Amino acid sequence: MIIIAGVISIPADKRAACIEASKPLQQATRDDEPGCLAYVFSPDPCDDTAIVVYELWEDAPSLAAHFLHPNYTGMRAMFGQHGITGAVTRKYRTDADAPVYNAERIATVDFD
Repeated sequence: MIIIAGVISIPADKRAACIEASKPLQQATRDDEPGCLAYVFSPDPCDDTAIVVYELWEDAPSLAAHFLHPNYTGMRAMFGQHGITGAVTRKYRTDADAPVYNAERIATVDFD
């Protein structure tokens, strides 16, 4: 799996409209793109100029296809129209996953 996480900076007075404009593209990515397990661009409740990015992709070919898809190019264009001022996003490959809570409902760092 591949996780993309980051923050997009946008003027505070344009953020709400930007999030609203992104909803159809977020939904289309979730619905139409094979391998997309999560695709969320959400306002940061502590920073009124930040949009938090969280994506989860099944594999590299799925993510590569997304980068060529109209949903991706549409999202980039939409951010440009709303005055994006910066972005810091990273991609991570995961080699393991496990529930946060064990059978006793205690949060652990274990992956077994």
